[in-house]
Amino acid sequence: QVQLVESGGGLVQPGGSLRLSCAASGFTFRWYSMSWYRQAPGKERELVASITSVGGVTNYADSVKGRFTISRDNAKNTVYLQMNSLNSEDTAVYYCNANYRGSLPYWGKGTLVTVSS
Repeated sequence: QVQLVESGGGLVQPGGSLRLSCAASGFTFRWYSMSWYRQAPGKERELVASITSVGGVTNYADSVKGRFTISRDNAKNTVYLQMNSLNSEDTAVYYCNANYRGSLPYWGKGTLVTVSS
């Protein structure tokens, strides 16, 4: 059974940091490109960052470049999102996504990040 379980969300003050984790199981993690998406209240889900299966090439939304870092540990079947210099516009539910060669992607249930003083 495929599972993507996000963790690490919570309440953080503006300027603070959080590290999200996504633990994967039930599929061959190293074959899959992994991504983080987010959905803020009243907005559409958007791609935040992605990392390829081979070479670990990363890609970021312009809004998070220089602040967020995506990484993966294939030995632990886990993808991470290090988020620094958080601001209120980063408040959202963050979702983990696994994609393999255009097949139907897998999604986690999300973890809530709230940036507020």
